[in-house]
Amino acid sequence: MTSPALAYVILVNWNGKNVTLDCLASLANVTYSPFKTLVVDNASTDGSVDGIRSAFPETEVLPLPENRRFAGGNNAGIRHALMHGAEFVVLLNNDTTVDAGFLDRMTEAFRFNKDTGLVAPKIYYHDQPNVLWYAGGDISFWTGTMHHVGIREHDRGQYDTPRETGYATGCCMLTSRDVIGRIGLLDESYFMYAEDADWSMRVRREGYRVLYEPHAKVWHKISVSAGGHLSRFKLTHKFLSSFRFFAHYGSWYHWLTFPWLSVLVNLLAAVRYVFRRTTA
Repeated sequence: MTSPALAYVILVNWNGKNVTLDCLASLANVTYSPFKTLVVDNASTDGSVDGIRSAFPETEVLPLPENRRFAGGNNAGIRHALMHGAEFVVLLNNDTTVDAGFLDRMTEAFRFNKDTGLVAPKIYYHDQPNVLWYAGGDISFWTGTMHHVGIREHDRGQYDTPRETGYATGCCMLTSRDVIGRIGLLDESYFMYAEDADWSMRVRREGYRVLYEPHAKVWHKISVSAGGHLSRFKLTHKFLSSFRFFAHYGSWYHWLTFPWLSVLVNLLAAVRYVFRRTTA
């Protein structure tokens, strides 16, 4: 791979014009070069396409005729990016803002670490800019659960060491043309959620590593398109997709524990959701 390498940052938008415009405004300050931004629009009805083209005419916009959700929208973007010469591809949630140097840091981590397949940054809550949302990800096949390292902790530098991690989050992850050629696109048969963990598992099974790069920083507004952090929609689809993920990748002996424990964990999450609704 030659340097500098063209990077494409792909945002998938569905009726999220305002948050997408905020994200694009932050991307306008990115220092990495060369890079292009592509917004894949999942058949929005809120004027997103015209609004984005008007405010950011240099941004490429790919309107889709129907909502292909996270995986289908990103796959359309990945195909477009590779067709137009991308060597790096970044999947970035549209409900984020980024540090100006995040792309420099992520591409450096990819180049300088052998056998890297995916790189994920340090991610904060947008409304609490020093509180962590993601500082790596752990997967437990025994309990059928995935969780973010450091979530809801104040950042005191406790996760400032780059390292290999269990999975990259679809909120923001970088990969390369060569890796995509080996592992393929995102699995569109997941309705929503777990596509990122699935991609991470396929990366690892091909002999690559998934890296957490703490010096790349992103701020996340948390599940805007799904109705909020603990919405019923999110809880339901996250459980179904996670169960499918563990059923597919777990070994036979994990079936002794993960179906029951994953149900228990999700029931507790549902109780928290109901409690929040009734006390709001």
